[in-house]
Amino acid sequence: MQLLELTPAEIAFLKAPAPPSSGLPARLTHKLAATLSARLRLPVQAMAQPAPELADVPMTPAWLPDATLAALWLTRRLGGRSAVGGTSFVPGSFVRTLDAVLAESWLDAPGADALPPALAWHITAASTQARLALQLPHSTTDMTRWAREVIRHG
Repeated sequence: MQLLELTPAEIAFLKAPAPPSSGLPARLTHKLAATLSARLRLPVQAMAQPAPELADVPMTPAWLPDATLAALWLTRRLGGRSAVGGTSFVPGSFVRTLDAVLAESWLDAPGADALPPALAWHITAASTQARLALQLPHSTTDMTRWAREVIRHG
């Protein structure tokens, strides 16, 4: 079996320097932008935003992409150029990709950070503006267990 050559976006991702801050939000923001850029084949910027306060605490991390981001992922991954509108359907491949990024970011320095209850980003890709939020469990032990499972089965 012959391996495919890496795309320029994949090479840039692998050569990207580590983010200057070692905190989970900074590591995750950097890896999200790099991974989305490579997977969507578009330059993507992720800017941290204030996260909404949520009453329910999940047992495992829960991603909340907006309809625009879900449509962009679906369109680009199916070979389309630009997404129009939004979709309430969030593809499983998108969630698995986000889970892998989070698990890797967490395992880079497990337990080093107290978990914030939620994180959020403003995502810019070409002319698309979207929002992505993440709810996190309180327990760092649960988070480490979850991250190891994601990596083991990914």
